[in-house]
Amino acid sequence: MEKVELRILETLDIAVRFGSTRILIDKIAARVEHALNQKPDENLAWEPIPLEFYSSPLPEEIRSSWVFILRAHATTGPERHPNSHQRMMSYRGSGDFQTRNDGVWEPHFLKSQQSAPFKKRWISIPPHIWHQAVVEAENWVVVSFHTVPEEELIEERPEPGEPSTTRQRKYIND
Repeated sequence: MEKVELRILETLDIAVRFGSTRILIDKIAARVEHALNQKPDENLAWEPIPLEFYSSPLPEEIRSSWVFILRAHATTGPERHPNSHQRMMSYRGSGDFQTRNDGVWEPHFLKSQQSAPFKKRWISIPPHIWHQAVVEAENWVVVSFHTVPEEELIEERPEPGEPSTTRQRKYIND
């Protein structure tokens, strides 16, 4: 990992781990988990985190932040963000956040323990990189940062039955 990228992730790590911020993230996570429980056919649910919730400064390229809850025993399916660089940390629980390079899914096992090595808690995903979560026995809470504002973040997924064709949506419209 490049030094510049490592510095960005370290700054984000401090911002998320700050005491008062954790309380606010925990409240959002509780709402998102409730929303996921209301939709048993969905593999994930999310809510933006207002950037002003963070007590410590964020890197200037960060334009939005999110809590995602990924359902236990689920694979979220491939997606990518054509307009944003994503940085994501494992906040509660654990899982395999896979990225696809040259058609092969590469595992990135992440966990939430503060004592875990930094690279076991964070992942950085440039634009256009396919990724998916494979979740273990409990719902996985992750905090994600993007380089576009929440209303502009695009999720792109392959069309069912037509993997060479994709469909796009914006998270904020759901």
